Amino acid sequence: MVSAEPTASIRGVVRDDSGLALPGVTVECARLDGDLSRSIPTDAAGTFDVAGLPAGRYRVAFRLPSFATSVRDVSVAAGATATVDAVLRVTLSADVLVTGRRALRSLTDLEEPVNGLLGLAEAGSTGVVTAEQIERRPAYRPGELFESVPGVVVSQHSGEGKANQYYVRGFNVDHGTDLATWVAGAPVNMPTHAHGQGYSDNNFLIPELVSGVQYRKGTYSAEEGDFSAAGAINVNYFNVLAHPIAKAEVGPGRFARVLFAASSTLGRGHLLYAGEASHSDGPWVHPDDYRKWNGILRFSEGDEQNGFSLTAMAYSGRWNATDQVPERAISRGLVDRFGSIDPTSAGRTHRHSLAGEWRRSTRAGLTTVKAYAIDYGLDLFSNFTYFLDDPDHGDQFEQQDGRHVLGGSLTQRFLGRWFGRDTDSVAGVEGRFDRVPTLGLYHTEARQRIDTIRRDRVRQSSGALFFQTTVQWTPKLRTVAGVRDDAYRFHVESDEAANSGLRRSSLASPKLSLIAGPWKNTEVYANWGWGFHSNDARAAVQTRDPRTGAPVMPVDPLVRARGAEVGVRTAAARRFHSALTVWGLDIASELLFVGDAGTTEASRPSRRLGLEWSSALAPTSWMTVDADLAFSRARFRHSDPAGDRIPGAVEAVVSAGITAEGSGPLSGSLRLRYFGPRPLVEDNRVRSKASTTLNARMCYRLDRRYRVSLEAFNLANAKASDIDYFYVSRLPGEPAEGVADLHTHPLETRNFRFSLTAAF
Repeated sequence: MVSAEPTASIRGVVRDDSGLALPGVTVECARLDGDLSRSIPTDAAGTFDVAGLPAGRYRVAFRLPSFATSVRDVSVAAGATATVDAVLRVTLSADVLVTGRRALRSLTDLEEPVNGLLGLAEAGSTGVVTAEQIERRPAYRPGELFESVPGVVVSQHSGEGKANQYYVRGFNVDHGTDLATWVAGAPVNMPTHAHGQGYSDNNFLIPELVSGVQYRKGTYSAEEGDFSAAGAINVNYFNVLAHPIAKAEVGPGRFARVLFAASSTLGRGHLLYAGEASHSDGPWVHPDDYRKWNGILRFSEGDEQNGFSLTAMAYSGRWNATDQVPERAISRGLVDRFGSIDPTSAGRTHRHSLAGEWRRSTRAGLTTVKAYAIDYGLDLFSNFTYFLDDPDHGDQFEQQDGRHVLGGSLTQRFLGRWFGRDTDSVAGVEGRFDRVPTLGLYHTEARQRIDTIRRDRVRQSSGALFFQTTVQWTPKLRTVAGVRDDAYRFHVESDEAANSGLRRSSLASPKLSLIAGPWKNTEVYANWGWGFHSNDARAAVQTRDPRTGAPVMPVDPLVRARGAEVGVRTAAARRFHSALTVWGLDIASELLFVGDAGTTEASRPSRRLGLEWSSALAPTSWMTVDADLAFSRARFRHSDPAGDRIPGAVEAVVSAGITAEGSGPLSGSLRLRYFGPRPLVEDNRVRSKASTTLNARMCYRLDRRYRVSLEAFNLANAKASDIDYFYVSRLPGEPAEGVADLHTHPLETRNFRFSLTAAF
């Protein structure tokens, strides 16, 4: 009798990069010189033990939805046991880390750069920004947190409580038309908004609570929908703070801000709570008097694979508004650069939201359910043309928006094999309903209503189905293919029957990406996809101009976008990361700012081509140097005697900085921003000048509990514009037809802010 040959076994433990055990990981052991393959999941402690294997060489693959697959080769002798431990790193899906207890990590901080975005990212224009990077950047307003995303510029043309103006990839996306933003699990963009399509007011952001920022650009992900043609930014909040913090800030222009934030254990989970109050007048002749109250309460339990979170946020703001002013008024001495033509312009807003997320990991994969509810309101008084339409009372108008939003999504991530190849797939359904009982536009004088221009009630609903799968064809080649189908229903009840109606529309958007590498810690990407942005529901059904009574044609409810790019990402040198992308984007209908209406209107099809380069180097353990360059060319595709330039399209953006932070008490950063010129009219005869600003931040740690910081803005005291427009307006005494002129909102003068932070 011949005794059986002793068998071998492979065992180990699988953890994430913070050291936490990962249960439910599929561990597949495949013999390299045969067709034997065994598979087993890790247990609650993240351990596995594959026994009864013949001796030989094996390839061991560790796979878990939302984590990058790790593959190891191992040889095991008869009667022996091989130990193979693995660390899986989380991928860049926008819903990752909502229930996590740790922040995102910097690529330059990784011990193994190849395990950073290499093997995880789907495009060269995808990335992350860490909490540490955000903390080190000086920021004048909360929305400037988005300037941590390469190529993004944030400005303001009115009072501080109003949504910022965003520039990215050759777009002036106004207040958010083609830039989708999410904060703590809830969308920020508002469709069919009183002031602008896709209005994205991020003034409720609390930078000290941000655990990381994830961003995608372009039209290549099936998980991104409306308003994401130029890009999508997802901001995550911490669930647990290392220490409670209390912070007080002061600065010129009667700026003052106080913040308290803490977290504690509650049952099996954690409770995060924070409150913020601030006031600012700014440098304006007519003070902003911006008053903000802000708070958050979040309960979370579990981890990335099995857990849930519930987040409540409340924000309220009131302000005066110094809108852009005509240059002729400044040159004649009628107003100061920081003055106002109509000092009664103002605004008030609120946003209350509740967002929940539930995750469960099973043998079928990772199931994620999200839901959110938002109560939102805005009452905004603006005057951009002064006395052009009404020489007696002026052209001030009020835009009023009050709405309730309900929405959510269900996604399923799962592993599989197609054609003998490993796949990582996601399927999902999402929906949103905006009930807008108050959507009004009124002619006002000194905030008193004179006439109703239009008043509407809107019910807008949307839904989407999407599917996307990643196939690892070879160790150096993978593809990401997906499709998204969006359907919309617009129901408008206007005070004029001619502008009431019901309309439906849908679009299917295919996506395809090819990723090759990595070779020597370098990866190459090719991406293609279709996307869209929705138009205002009122414009989609109206047949009569509410101001003039003239007949108008409804616009397309959904506007197609087509994008493509090629990129390369490298971490070839230790503590160095660089990404280069060449991209193109076509939009079927551009949205342009109309000064006399204070809103946007649909225009001609457009094409943008551009190049982006982003890099970061940590030459020492205490110093980091980074630089982001973005150049673009934007043109209308259909010829017109008016010209082919797109007003407001930014042509160049440069951001660079140096950060020093060692083991001592002193740290600091210095940042430069170049905001390139923009054409302001189609024939390019009027252009906005470029501006260069320098900001700095210095922090001194007094002891383990206290630190003081000094932030400096516009250090060179550049006399530059935050934003420029060119249109017709009329001042008292001018011709009835008005005067075409450049209208500007100046960049704030040099100023400093001092803060004291206590960690308990």
